[in-house]
Amino acid sequence: MKGNGQQIYIQEVVTRDGFQNECEFVDTAKKIRLVDQLSDCGFAKIEVSSFTSPKAIPALRDAEEVMQGIKRNPGVEYTALVPNVRGAERALACAVDEANLVMSTSESHNLSNLRMTREQSFSGLKQVIEELAPTDIAINVSLSTVFGCPMEGDVELDTVMSWAERFAELGVRGITLCDTTGMAYPTQVGDVVHAFKQRFSDLQLTVHLHNTRGMALSNALAAIDGGADRFDGALGGLGGCPYAPGASGNVCTEDLVHMLELMGYHTGVDLDRALSASSLLPGLVLREVPSQVLKAGKRLDLHPVPEFVRERLASSLA
Repeated sequence: MKGNGQQIYIQEVVTRDGFQNECEFVDTAKKIRLVDQLSDCGFAKIEVSSFTSPKAIPALRDAEEVMQGIKRNPGVEYTALVPNVRGAERALACAVDEANLVMSTSESHNLSNLRMTREQSFSGLKQVIEELAPTDIAINVSLSTVFGCPMEGDVELDTVMSWAERFAELGVRGITLCDTTGMAYPTQVGDVVHAFKQRFSDLQLTVHLHNTRGMALSNALAAIDGGADRFDGALGGLGGCPYAPGASGNVCTEDLVHMLELMGYHTGVDLDRALSASSLLPGLVLREVPSQVLKAGKRLDLHPVPEFVRERLASSLA
């Protein structure tokens, strides 16, 4: 088998990245129950919510209630998106394990998404890092549009590396390379991940993929070939980017786990439990979700043999 038991860490982001774009507000108690269910699935991290302004993301206006209401599994890290110092203060009050900071490597996308230049974002995130530095909260920085911007096209690798370097110098634990707009393709992903691993071997690297053009699973395999061993995924394939025309959801967690386990990689994720949690999503967001394995079942979920076929087989063996 290709994977030979290699450990691949899966980080679940559905209750943040998945729910933030949904029109239907998911009830707080239902969010808490879902996170508790996810806690028993074997994920390395769960991104629970976002401490963004409730006016900006009303779907996650209950971040405190959710973070304070969940049951903590000691084998799971509970993370949240933290956009600014005020968000950092809220995260501290909720005792998150990790703060996930976000900015774009594309100037146009950063202005569209965050209403700031990249330098303004960096200055603000530096303040967040300084605020959290005396605490036990780990810091991860998600760099968006690493693999392409819908307004500028390709983002130079040197640009990506430069921003990663600036955050590494501030002492962050990890960097996430984000295909925010679903523009990545496999050879590109492999090359970028390999270059990143060569330069920043001490940083925890996560790859965040979207399936906008149907290449998320292929891109994941290319990222592994490049040296990645940690991926964000969204149950059901939920999520998207409001500033990427036609963008669809994140790589579907259960589809990714299903593929990797078949190939001999070890994710530690209980796929049956993950599918059970995913089956709740259509009732929560009031629409069908993109998950393929949820629709078709696992590869070896066999079906009953039709009676006429059973009779034909029996007669042929008589």
